[in-house]
Amino acid sequence: MEHAKDRLLQWLRDAHAMEEQAITMLDSQVQRLEHYPELRGKLQQHLEETRAQLRTVEGCIERCGGSPSASKDFAAKTTAFFQGMSGIFTTDEVVKGAMAAYTFEHFDVSAYRSLIGAAKAAGATELVPELERLLNEEQAMADWLGEHLPTVTEQFLARESSRE
Repeated sequence: MEHAKDRLLQWLRDAHAMEEQAITMLDSQVQRLEHYPELRGKLQQHLEETRAQLRTVEGCIERCGGSPSASKDFAAKTTAFFQGMSGIFTTDEVVKGAMAAYTFEHFDVSAYRSLIGAAKAAGATELVPELERLLNEEQAMADWLGEHLPTVTEQFLARESSRE
């Protein structure tokens, strides 16, 4: 059981870093989507949701007797910064950014599914409702992106054609 608790804490720290990375990525994307108001609005909404998720994960870490990992958080933010910067150099940034967000949301979903199992195995069942809420929020965002990715792509292609 002690090993499971240690692993749960480690994975919660990973989730904290994951949410830090998401905040940096979303903030970068939102700033450059002036021609895609629906996508921008949804990403802005999810950015605020992600900030709240970060606080929830922090609370879970504290209840497990730990604190977030500064080094993991720094690495995640740095990675997200460079991911955001790389989009500046592509003409199809909005499509690639939406695809990356869709992929990232599915990673979040899998992380929270795993954390729910880890919390149960470690006897930290008081964390399960919060982790399930985070899972549901991430799944909802992944579903929205999946449904809207074709539309974003069509909008991009129409804008690109109008500039020719």
